[in-house]
Amino acid sequence: MSDMSDDTTTFDAAKFRQVLGHFPTGVTVVTARTPDGPVGMAIGSFTSLSLEPPQVLFCAGKQSSSWPRIRATGTFCVNILAEDQEDVCRVFASRAADKFAEVGWRRSGNGSPIIDGSLAYIDCRIDGVIESGDHFIVIGGVQDLEVLHEGGPLVFFRGGYGRFSV
Repeated sequence: MSDMSDDTTTFDAAKFRQVLGHFPTGVTVVTARTPDGPVGMAIGSFTSLSLEPPQVLFCAGKQSSSWPRIRATGTFCVNILAEDQEDVCRVFASRAADKFAEVGWRRSGNGSPIIDGSLAYIDCRIDGVIESGDHFIVIGGVQDLEVLHEGGPLVFFRGGYGRFSV
């Protein structure tokens, strides 16, 4: 039996990314509205956490310039991107100064941006933040949610974007 407290890694970051890249993930944009305007970031590490109480979680990189601004608001909105929104994802994955310049949106119940064309949104308050490795695990208490249209999701797989066929 191996010692679980051993923190040595026997593989490099490239191999880690390559192997985990074989797990397809949905693509979301997490948004909030700050006193300085809207802020958002692309997130692939999003999932449901709990039904009672309703909670979701996502992971934000410690190097993110958007996360501290979102955290300060105490709320956020998860926008589940549709298959035709790769361009939107690329904007929110960038370090562009105004990510909302070319993106239409409206305010959610908590004031966060709901991005036009998204499949669905989930409005949340920040219930907890856990530091782990080079990320923060953000737990959101769901306040409101809605399916906006029926369509296919944007999917990330092996380093590229794709669509899900039924």
